[in-house]
Amino acid sequence: MEPSAKRPAARPGRYAAIDIGTVTCRMLVADVDGAGRLHELDREYAITNLGEDVDATGVLKPAAMRRVLDAVARYQDVLAGFEEPGRPIEVTAIATSAARDAGNAEEFERLLAEQGVRLAVIPGQREAALSFSGASCDFAGERLLVVDIGGGSTEVVAGCAGGEPARSHSFNIGCRRVTEKFLASDPPADAELEAARAWTEEGMRPFFDELRASGFAIERLVAVAGTATTVVSIRERMRVYDTARVHKALVTRPELDAVHDELRRAPLAERERIVGLDPGRAPVIVAGMVILRTVLDLAGVDSFTVSESDILHGIILDAAR
Repeated sequence: MEPSAKRPAARPGRYAAIDIGTVTCRMLVADVDGAGRLHELDREYAITNLGEDVDATGVLKPAAMRRVLDAVARYQDVLAGFEEPGRPIEVTAIATSAARDAGNAEEFERLLAEQGVRLAVIPGQREAALSFSGASCDFAGERLLVVDIGGGSTEVVAGCAGGEPARSHSFNIGCRRVTEKFLASDPPADAELEAARAWTEEGMRPFFDELRASGFAIERLVAVAGTATTVVSIRERMRVYDTARVHKALVTRPELDAVHDELRRAPLAERERIVGLDPGRAPVIVAGMVILRTVLDLAGVDSFTVSESDILHGIILDAAR
């Protein structure tokens, strides 16, 4: 497989990206130089659970939309502190799986517009491409498989870092969706976990079979987003989250399995107190581990690298072109 085409040069400036996912709402503010390098100024993060019950009801709850609106209002206050005369901040806001699935997404877009935020609800393939762009920043020339586990969907992307994705797929398999479909017990029962794993594997296997048949050889599996970063923060027992220690950390399969076992055995109230785990992520983290372990199995790899460069970086790089 030949390396993909190189991307065009960047347009220098100050940019902000807001990613409204099924579980989290995040913002990155960064300057982009003429060489296309990002210089981070600020990160913001909140668990807003926009996708609460969307899989069952097909609509966004008013309370869930309000949580996002409140987070975005706070982010707008943060952005005001980075404004400089004659240097406007170009803001791009996207929403992913929960908004894609919801029948009332237009109402959500209208509410954000009333706050001065123009929202784009992007398709899964676009989400995959942006995730790959951000995650591949630090691995120039390597043949990567990037996995981005979200609340409602998981994007899996293969390609050569520095180019466009060679193969990608957005699966309607995410940690909130899997939790609501399968993990009813507290802690999850063995049979529930096995059903979740089997469903995840069944949905993803065709992509991996096709990737293997294409001859693409994975040099590195890069995992982004909260499930992957949580593995490192729990492994390292981080009472205060340290991005520098998480970014580019290597996690072996035995280490992943150890964290998974600790989480799956703990009832929710106990899980919320595990050092390194954001309590707001505790209800869906076990499902996230099921998905991540299944991806490693299907990819045939025994480790992964965690990246803090993710879809937010991809959004800004895209805006700067």
